[in-house]
Amino acid sequence: MSEDGDNGITTQPELGRGPRAIIGSAAAMPFRVSRLRAPADLARWVDYFWIVRWSTTETHEQQVIPQPVVHVAAEDGRLWVHGVGESRFSRTLTGDGQVFGIAFRAGGFRGFLDGPVSAWTRSVRTVADVLGVDDRQIARQLLDPAAGDDELLTIAARWLAERDPIDDPVIDEVAALAEMAEQDSSITRAEQLAAQAGVSLRTLQRQFGEYVGIGPKWVIQRFRMLDVAAIANAGGDVDWADTAVRLGFSDQSHLTRAFSRIVGKPPATYVRTERTGGSER
Repeated sequence: MSEDGDNGITTQPELGRGPRAIIGSAAAMPFRVSRLRAPADLARWVDYFWIVRWSTTETHEQQVIPQPVVHVAAEDGRLWVHGVGESRFSRTLTGDGQVFGIAFRAGGFRGFLDGPVSAWTRSVRTVADVLGVDDRQIARQLLDPAAGDDELLTIAARWLAERDPIDDPVIDEVAALAEMAEQDSSITRAEQLAAQAGVSLRTLQRQFGEYVGIGPKWVIQRFRMLDVAAIANAGGDVDWADTAVRLGFSDQSHLTRAFSRIVGKPPATYVRTERTGGSER
């Protein structure tokens, strides 16, 4: 477990995508994020668990770049299914509070459903709506401020196991392809991923729609955008034209438009803002 100061990220660094998906400087964040490894018996479906705790006397708006996975989060007294979303996610933090979340593997949430994950893409719905089970009691347990990380992990893991997810080997296949797209920045087109899988592009698109909730082209583009965010968050001098070519954008203008559409400002402006503590100069 590593900690970055009094605020910001507290995490097992190998879990999840870490600060890449969080918009803004960790030093200015009035919250802490913990990421916890999923138990072995849930590892086919779940990537990791996460907990956000905050304490602030001011109102803070935190934005996150959505990842190509489903999250289930306990907040505001309910358990919510966050389907794969295209635009940045924003939440206003004030006072004291916490959110407990479950990050599924790409394709992992399919094991809990009777139909395709794409049915819940671009939506936020209660677990009661999606799975047909009352989520109020489990939400209360996961939002207990007196409970420690290990206790919350045990509660969430037990609840998930009781859902009796389908032991579908295709989940592993799809998750492996998504992981390949994430880790290999030279993969910039869906056709490359289809070739790696040994299937047609149409078959790959169908599998990703059913299991991930969105197509492989979008998944690849989002991982490359997270690569851009990681470079921007590093805060150094960046050759954005070279970065654009390396990550599969047609040119620097294409990269700038794509980044601005999600983050709200061009990458060069974002880097300057972070260097000056949140003010553009």
